[in-house]
Amino acid sequence: MYLLPIVIFAAVCLASAYIVYGKVLARLLRLDPNAVTPAHEMRDDIDYAPIEPKFLMSQHFSAIAAAGPIVGPILAGIMFGWLPALIWILVGSIFIGGVHDITALVASVRHKARSIAEVVRVHMSRRSYVLFLLFIWIALVYIIVAFTDIVAASFVNDLTLDDNQTFKGSGVASSSLMYLALPIVMGLLLRFTRLSIGWATVIFLPLVALSIGLGQSIPFDLGALFGLNPVQAHKAWDVILLLYCFVASLVPLWFLLQPRGHLGGYFLYFALAGGALGLILGGAHTKYPAFIGWTAANGSMLAPMLFITIACGACSGFHSIIASGTTSKQLRAETDAKVIGYGAMLLEGMVAVVSLCCVMMLTREQAATIKEPSFIYAKGLASFLGVLHIPESVALAFGMLAFTTFVYDTLDVCTRLGRYIIQELTGMTGKSGRWIATAVTAGTPVLFILQTQVDATGKVIPAWRVFWNLFGASNQLLAALTLVGVTVWLWRTYRARWVFFVVGLPTVFMYIMSTWALLLFVRNGFFTPEWNSKGLPSDPVPWAALVLVALALLVLVEALRSFRGTPAAPLAPPPQPAPALGA
Repeated sequence: MYLLPIVIFAAVCLASAYIVYGKVLARLLRLDPNAVTPAHEMRDDIDYAPIEPKFLMSQHFSAIAAAGPIVGPILAGIMFGWLPALIWILVGSIFIGGVHDITALVASVRHKARSIAEVVRVHMSRRSYVLFLLFIWIALVYIIVAFTDIVAASFVNDLTLDDNQTFKGSGVASSSLMYLALPIVMGLLLRFTRLSIGWATVIFLPLVALSIGLGQSIPFDLGALFGLNPVQAHKAWDVILLLYCFVASLVPLWFLLQPRGHLGGYFLYFALAGGALGLILGGAHTKYPAFIGWTAANGSMLAPMLFITIACGACSGFHSIIASGTTSKQLRAETDAKVIGYGAMLLEGMVAVVSLCCVMMLTREQAATIKEPSFIYAKGLASFLGVLHIPESVALAFGMLAFTTFVYDTLDVCTRLGRYIIQELTGMTGKSGRWIATAVTAGTPVLFILQTQVDATGKVIPAWRVFWNLFGASNQLLAALTLVGVTVWLWRTYRARWVFFVVGLPTVFMYIMSTWALLLFVRNGFFTPEWNSKGLPSDPVPWAALVLVALALLVLVEALRSFRGTPAAPLAPPPQPAPALGA
């Protein structure tokens, strides 16, 4: 079976959903093109500034599209087959993830661009606000753990190409370091010279391409430089990346985050376009089984594991933090929420479909021989670009830099948001407060990443693999809790039945799947035949799962109490459309 019809079907589904269901959501939420958004009302051109949708889309998409829509579909496709993964990506992104993103964005805009946690405080209670912040911070820590380690793995592992040449992970490290330097220079030029954003784009995008080509020629091999074995080099890169998170989350937004988000958005569009063009012209076939079984080879059940393994590609609680943390402060008009909130999620669903195609074109034996999902993605993208006669090594470098580009934005944004939460919970202010809160947020992942766990054969298990399912479950439960808060707000505002069908049902589904998965982690950690003889587990996963379940249950109790509260002040009715000419 050809891949192209599957991709076209997915694209048509997502595009139709944007046109049809997106219009329904915009009407139900009463998006008003004339409403004054916080970007205008509170404009300071630092945090609050209205941005054209085409520019805000790049920034928002670059921030939300991390490793999740790549790693998750690849892992789930390998475990259960590509058909269940494809169905969840399409259904989830259209009816759950997209709804989650647009409602979180609109909720923030309607509350002076406050965070989703502050929306919870307004409509629920101070206690639920604190619990929600704690949950978000823990979820952010595990996002940082999983994404840091999977990037570090791509810097140390090598891949043998079809022509028996070696594609070096150290070359990926070189390209990534050069890529990180470019937005810093771009930010300085934009800040202190008269260089326009248009000319900066024309100048720096080719330089990004140059960094791709140079990486394999000047590899930065940390192991060779300091005499480290691959495991030690992997850990060293983990620490270096966390130090990067610490620094990047403290510098001004104009210095790194904004220019890199701008460049990264274009880069990610190129990755999507290259994959699409290769699929159209390449004539690739599906080789991987469509369905393997209800239980994977490692014992994972399709439900709930499919729904937490594919996190960002179908639904992601992290998106609500971005939407209510930075995007809502830059939304030019309420009607832009449709393309930024709902449209970006559907576009991320398309990224997940392309990532899944990278598995579909492999045999089971080929998939088993490639160590990292990042290499599966890069190899698939290289195969798509091969129809354009781009050398495999260059195409692989492009795919790997696309992968790390997805991740970098997420890492420093997570650290920055974690700093905000620590400061809010502790009351620490000033320069010392910023440094201490950032050090706690970037330092806590070190405790998990530097642990070395082995399987039954004594083989080292990468930290990202140990914590990926916990990240997925906590991320999906964060989405459920965000939907809980949004449901309370919408119900107290509108008192309309549609709230329970459009937002309530996705809330229930995500809550059940994520808590089910976390309870499985608790059971596997605490209630095993060896538990009585070995005592309490040393593995942090069941302990973290237990804390997350407790926090989620407490937030749910607060939400149920809030449904009995006084309705919020009603919103103004939606503006009447202008009469058609000749009416």
